[in-house]
Amino acid sequence: MYPELFRIGDFPITAYGIWLALGMLAALWLAARLARRDGLSGDRIYDIGLWTLVGGLAGSKLLMFLVEPDVHVFTLDFLRSGGVVYGGIIGGVVTVIATSYFYKMPFWKVADAFAPGVALGQAFGRQGCFAAGCCWGKETHVPWGVHFTQLGHEYTGVPVYGPDGADLFLHPTQLYESFAMLAVCGLLVYLHRSKKFDGQIFIAYCLIYATFRFLVEFVRDDPRGELFGLTALTGLSTSQIVSLLVAVAALAFLLIRSRPTKEARPEEPKT
Repeated sequence: MYPELFRIGDFPITAYGIWLALGMLAALWLAARLARRDGLSGDRIYDIGLWTLVGGLAGSKLLMFLVEPDVHVFTLDFLRSGGVVYGGIIGGVVTVIATSYFYKMPFWKVADAFAPGVALGQAFGRQGCFAAGCCWGKETHVPWGVHFTQLGHEYTGVPVYGPDGADLFLHPTQLYESFAMLAVCGLLVYLHRSKKFDGQIFIAYCLIYATFRFLVEFVRDDPRGELFGLTALTGLSTSQIVSLLVAVAALAFLLIRSRPTKEARPEEPKT
């Protein structure tokens, strides 16, 4: 775990920032390749992708501000932080909808192209979380439990020692998500080859990620804020509540999008 790689003058170059940048580039590259497979312009996908990155970053910061009202917005730490993942996903989706309309491209095909790239970007990004020490898990005694460094504690507040002063080992929830999203990326790329309808890959991503995120939250232990009092009311984390909403929406769209269109329905025999 190396939160800070080196400095340029007084400005630190962080491992999280490097992993995040690599994830964004990998996501754009993959989205462009899949878009061409669907008959879309790869160059235009890059244009949409760059705007989507901006929208995703803005969404992640906005949700971070909503769930953590005590956060200081006009600080370097706020700008350097990754924000809230679900905020980034929601902000990214809204941006894809808007830019697809602007560039006169079919939204569902564009979303299918981006979905595996988003999963790949998350795989990279969570490696950055692990390097920084953020998004940590609960104390554990499993063989793969991780003891973070003191520097990680100084950067993110990740606990490194227990009440008795002994080394504290935590669930590496960052790696759980990183490896899971890498596998999801591979699955979505495979499904993209033989998808049955436009939107299938994006909907599959939403369902899989919502399910995984709901489950992994049970072993997360970092502070994730409160959204409109729902956490206290339900006993679920903010991300679990959002996961349930995303899963319900994805199931609804799955039912709608998987219905055969009038053009696709076989003609009834004349009598």
